[in-house]
Amino acid sequence: MLVPLTRQKFEQLIPLIATGPQYKYYWGKFANFLQRLLISVVVLVVILLVRGVFKLDFFFIFFLGVMGALFWMWYPAFQASIRNIKYRRYKYSGFFRGRILDWWITEKLIGKQETVNSKGELVIVENREKRINIEVGDDTGFSVELEAPLRPFHKEITRGQIAEMIVMSNRPDLSSIEDYSDVYVPSRNIWVGDYPYIRREFFDEVSDRLREKRQPRKPKSRRPRPRME
Repeated sequence: MLVPLTRQKFEQLIPLIATGPQYKYYWGKFANFLQRLLISVVVLVVILLVRGVFKLDFFFIFFLGVMGALFWMWYPAFQASIRNIKYRRYKYSGFFRGRILDWWITEKLIGKQETVNSKGELVIVENREKRINIEVGDDTGFSVELEAPLRPFHKEITRGQIAEMIVMSNRPDLSSIEDYSDVYVPSRNIWVGDYPYIRREFFDEVSDRLREKRQPRKPKSRRPRPRME
């Protein structure tokens, strides 16, 4: 099932400004925080040196100084917002409900680290991450494959489960799907995806409304007609 969404609803689902989960995603690990903090210190030192050499306006330097000093804090929100803008550029969107056709586990190389073993030899250690891959589709033949970091709750995913997501296109009839969001499995309340694109409170609202529309309506009970005496 593919239901077109209004532009207003699409912009509610994928916000312009980063949400809490999106900010947390780009906050990263402690090493990422230290890297941003180091950049903040370097930028602040450079700004102070430039002000001392060129005697620039105080308010301009103050603004740059504040932005540089707080780089470690606002940069994750900036990264998430840029990613959201990339998806909001699509003109049309739709709510897709299908089923999980297949799933499998793979490994992805996420980095390499050089170290020295006990013999003094240089050894390259590969950091690999287990990933879950799912294929979602429907009876029309449409299907997409999604990859995400493997989490313990993913063990509840099985073939045939209902799966929902938002799809994006530049065609009004959604005949060509350009991109799609993370996937929701309502029977297990599980989200599968690398990045939390969707504001989930609005997604639940759309999902519940469409589910209610597809449920058959109970026939109204007829009242007995009054008899004529």
